[in-house]
Amino acid sequence: MRIVFKMLVALHVSLYRLTRGKFGGKIGSMPVLLLTTTGGKTGRTRTTALSYFEHDGGYVIIGSNGGFVTHPAWFHNLTRNPRAMVEINDRRSEVEAATAGPEKRPQLWARLMELAPGYQAYANKTRREIPIVTLRPVKT
Repeated sequence: MRIVFKMLVALHVSLYRLTRGKFGGKIGSMPVLLLTTTGGKTGRTRTTALSYFEHDGGYVIIGSNGGFVTHPAWFHNLTRNPRAMVEINDRRSEVEAATAGPEKRPQLWARLMELAPGYQAYANKTRREIPIVTLRPVKT
């Protein structure tokens, strides 16, 4: 199943880039960005398509990993190296990631439930707490 999931992600990323977000720029009601992280073990860059919402001048992404029992690889990469690149449509920008802590997470989860209540199904499928990650643009 994971192989199929990885193939679908690669196809999504390719189509998103080819069309500058016109195809694959939404999942349900949520917009999609491409997140490029640096592998914590390999040092290789990896790109995945993720739904997001805007918050306080940055972006919020959710580490649901389709309800799998483990956190997504991109989350592990960001914990080792919080600098990443996002692509939204045809714009690229560098960001700094931070995992929402107990003071911020409930507010962000509530907002997510307003925008995409289907994420609750992922939370119900797993025993892990689904990480919520904020991405702040890096000022150059």
